[in-house]
Amino acid sequence: MSQWPDLLTIADNVRTGKTTATELVSRSLTLIADNKSYQAIISTLDEAAKKRAKNIDENVAKGKHDGRLLGVPFIAKDNFLVFGGETTAASNILKGFIAPYQSTAINRLEAEGAICVAKANLDAFAHGASTENSDFMVTKNPYDKTRVPGGSSGGSAVAVALDLVPFALGTDTGGSIRQPASFCGIVGYKPTYGLVSRSGVIAMASSTDVIGPLARTVEDTALVLDVIAGIDQLDSTMIERDTKKYTEISGNLKNARIGLVEEYMGQGVDPGVRDIINKTVSKLKTHGAEIKSVSLPSLTYALAVYYIICPAEVSSNLLRYDGQRFGYSYPSATSLQESYIKSRSIGFGREAKRRIMIGTHVLSSGYYDAYYKKAQIVRTKLINEFNETFKDVDYLLGPVAPTTAFKIGQNTDEPLKMYLSDVMTAAANLAGIPAISVPAGNSQDLPVGVQLMAPQKNDRQLLDLALGTERIMK
Repeated sequence: MSQWPDLLTIADNVRTGKTTATELVSRSLTLIADNKSYQAIISTLDEAAKKRAKNIDENVAKGKHDGRLLGVPFIAKDNFLVFGGETTAASNILKGFIAPYQSTAINRLEAEGAICVAKANLDAFAHGASTENSDFMVTKNPYDKTRVPGGSSGGSAVAVALDLVPFALGTDTGGSIRQPASFCGIVGYKPTYGLVSRSGVIAMASSTDVIGPLARTVEDTALVLDVIAGIDQLDSTMIERDTKKYTEISGNLKNARIGLVEEYMGQGVDPGVRDIINKTVSKLKTHGAEIKSVSLPSLTYALAVYYIICPAEVSSNLLRYDGQRFGYSYPSATSLQESYIKSRSIGFGREAKRRIMIGTHVLSSGYYDAYYKKAQIVRTKLINEFNETFKDVDYLLGPVAPTTAFKIGQNTDEPLKMYLSDVMTAAANLAGIPAISVPAGNSQDLPVGVQLMAPQKNDRQLLDLALGTERIMK
């Protein structure tokens, strides 16, 4: 049982004087201090958070108490630019970097009264699926400290699972919100590509990056999405939001047409995970959903496509970290060339270097057609298969990951094995469709999430299905 009530109740308690924003911030910062052993937090924003809380309490005392998230503390993944502290993306090359402006998502949350209290650990530059690639620390799973929390938004997921805050923000490029949500037993939402502004969020792979919430419940998730979604002139890739609020959901499962993805239920899926997904399917049927088996043949190639396109975009996006304008700069360089080489060699971690090299290779002369261009063709084929499948069903269902949380260190020396953690999540990013992880049960005392997907722009409908699914799993 969470010690935090739902987000609307927290805000109402502040509005009516049952509690204060200062008390909530203090509670959250105390919980963060008491749970340092999980290594979920890179830095706290004590001074800035307490100042915001004090201002909110003063306004409430004056009768000014607008804001759907009034006084609600939250944590942002440390690739969000936030005032009041450093933004490092968990990389040594950005250690000490102070954001000159703030991300649109943070601004929108603050406009509704929310208070950012800390920055969460992640795989450096969001390159990873375990939060072991952070240059600063390895975050531990809240259910078993010997296991990973998933990644790259592992710190955000652990923060919510441990009740440090009622919700957190993460980024999802190939599964980085959904997979840690599954491993940590919480809700993690990846919106339709372009629904939420990425302005002020450090880029990984620009054609698949999205940002979204991690929370205890679907209704809290929907509220956060409703606050942060919508057109922003600072992000040219954005789409129009739903004309209705994303909180206008009822959880009705009757006659929902759901496709169980064959490719996600075959060889390589842990028997315990498969069993929980099958039980979820049975419960959905009992409550009126119509479920049929569907196949998307190109899903077999989705991970390979992702790990060509993603590193190609990573290699481009990381060019700006050259030690000249911001971030780490090698102090003893005798030439510009040496400064470039040493700053990047020392500042970047092993995984960042690996992805830069892969990305540069697939974009280079003689290999562009063989790899990158071919991957984009398969990506288009995959998108077409999703579109065709969504003519027969309204939603898709499967596991979030083939296994539960694996042991810390188990895959660190085998990058290809680590990349397989994204095998069931990357396709949604390539297609730009919304997807969510909802807790479905435990296998050998470790959480398992069910992944639900919908056509592009059907975020509200997907949240509606997720709410119904959440209710029958309790």
